[in-house]
Amino acid sequence: MILYRPVGTKELELIKESNYCKFPPRLPEQPIFYPVLNERYATEITSKWNVKYNDDHKGYVTKFEVDDLYCQQFEIHQVGDDYHKEFWIPAERLEEFNEHIIGKICIIAEFSDDNTSSFS
Repeated sequence: MILYRPVGTKELELIKESNYCKFPPRLPEQPIFYPVLNERYATEITSKWNVKYNDDHKGYVTKFEVDDLYCQQFEIHQVGDDYHKEFWIPAERLEEFNEHIIGKICIIAEFSDDNTSSFS
C-alpha cells in the first residue's frame, strides 16, 4: 500500500538519519502517527499546516510503501472531506510499523511560506 506523510524539516532530518528507512519516534505529546492515504490530502496538510506552523515555514510530502497485509489491521479514519483519510498508528507501535515499510521513504514535494513548491 502506498501511503504519504506530511513532515516538517526536523522530522525530515531524522528520516534522513535513518537512511530514509523509518519515521522517528513520536514526541510525548503525540500519541498517534498518522500516515495518509492519498497525495492530495498530504499536500494539503503540508502546504496549509506545516508551512504555517513550522519554525522554518517549510514542509515536505513523503511517499512510501507499507506491506498491505500489515496495514489491514488498522482502521481507515475519514477526518474531513471524502479524501481526508488516514491511519491512526499508536505511537508505541511506530517501530513495528517502520519494520513493514518496503523500500525507502521518498520526498515528492517541498513547500515554503512563499507558496512555492518543488517536486522531486
